[in-house]
Parts: sequence; C-alpha cells; structure tokens
Amino acid sequence: MGGYQQRALEAASAVDLVVALYDGMIRFLHVAREAAERGDAEGRRAAVKRALDIIIHLQARLRMDIGGRPAQVLSEFYASIFAQILQASQAASPAKFAHAIECVRNVRDAWKQVAQDPAVNPPPLQVGSLLRGLEGDEGGDAGPEAAASSRWNA
Repeated sequence: MGGYQQRALEAASAVDLVVALYDGMIRFLHVAREAAERGDAEGRRAAVKRALDIIIHLQARLRMDIGGRPAQVLSEFYASIFAQILQASQAASPAKFAHAIECVRNVRDAWKQVAQDPAVNPPPLQVGSLLRGLEGDEGGDAGPEAAASSRWNA
C-alpha cells in the first residue's frame, strides 16, 4: 500500500474504515465476476477468498452485547452474503456475482450515509485545529516553531 493510502487509513474513523472494507469487498467481487466471465477458476477463487476474508473480519468485529438488533441484522447479512458468494463461485456465475455486488453496495451506501453524519462520525483531526490548539497552550513552548518541526507539517 502506498504511503498516501496508509496515512489516509491511519486518519480514518472507524466508520470510514468499514466503508473502505466494503469498497474492497466490492472490488474483489468485481474481479471474481470478471474471472468467471473469462473462465479463470484460479483468479475467481483468489478474489472470492479475499472478499470472504473481509466478511469474516467484519463478522468477527461485531459486538452483539453493544450493538443489539443492528448488530444481529448485520450478522445475518454477513452470513447471507457469504453464502451467496460461495454459490456464485461454485456456479462460476457472473449473474450471481452481480447480485452479490448489488447487495453489498446497498449496505455500503447505508454505511456511507452514516459516515456523513458528524454526530456519529466526527471529522478527523486536522492540522489547522492542531496548530490552533498548540498556539493556545500557555504553559509550554509549543509555538509555530515547535509545530513546524513536528511530523504534522503542512
């Protein structure tokens, strides 16, 4: 992964990371669909494995004790989409992959809406707000010079 992508992920919120995982799942499902169209069984299986790994990761991170009914619904969705992807792969069916992609995209779009709600997903710390906070620090020597020497250079 490139340095830019790595820094973007480090600054992302939990909701943004979930959206990124869904984006990855969709990308791998497209690769699997295209491999099925070409008759590339090895490529299809590799892409399906990556998509299923993401589902397993998302499923494992659900907190039923905290999430309640929404977590239960997501768990059922993950089980259902897992089965759909396995069926699509077993049948090497581009149409079944397309259906799975559409289902995942619908849930991804819901997460994307959540990501746009600042009450649920506050914006990441920005360099400007960090510098304003440092300038307001009366007890230390953190002025513009200190900020310029930090890793937060603009």
